[in-house]
Amino acid sequence: MKEGISKYINQVDSVFLFIVIISLVILIGVTITMIYFVFKYNRKKNKKAENIEGNLALEITWITIPTLLALAMFYYGFSTFKTLREVPKDAMTIHVQAQMWKWSFRYENGKRYDTLYVPVGKPIKLLLKSIDVDHSFYIPSFRIKEDVIPGKENYLSFTPDKIGVYDIACAEYCGLRHSYMYNKIHVIPKEEFDKWVSIK
Repeated sequence: MKEGISKYINQVDSVFLFIVIISLVILIGVTITMIYFVFKYNRKKNKKAENIEGNLALEITWITIPTLLALAMFYYGFSTFKTLREVPKDAMTIHVQAQMWKWSFRYENGKRYDTLYVPVGKPIKLLLKSIDVDHSFYIPSFRIKEDVIPGKENYLSFTPDKIGVYDIACAEYCGLRHSYMYNKIHVIPKEEFDKWVSIK
């Protein structure tokens, strides 16, 4: 887990870890059961086939347990996703425009730039629009991704907690030069950002 970049990434990584652990438990359980039945019901021990009657308790168990596990994964994942959709009232709004094959950013004072700059510790709200085809705004280090669709404005929110430079990618195939649709997000001190954004 990447500590300190954003609080949200720890929640996302925890959901993935939770799902992986459940998947491993199920995999091990199914494998052990399968091996057990291979030995218990092999041809040498059971030369004559027998009709095995149903077991109501067992059937209820194998329906109930997977259902509860699936609901737990859904609840944990949805509660984490919900925090991403809750935008703080003091969030800075930045308009993001996607087009083949680049990103551009417009700030509240009208400044436009081809690279994303944000102040550390400040909640950010990105308003996402595409002027041509489907794109997907993705910052891997922050574990955030949102589709950018023509004719519809989407949004995402995050708070950068660590100064640094991180990759921005398009996670939706958008044409011939899709793989070149990379950019950077620069998380800088607030004083430095205020100075930078004031220069048009």
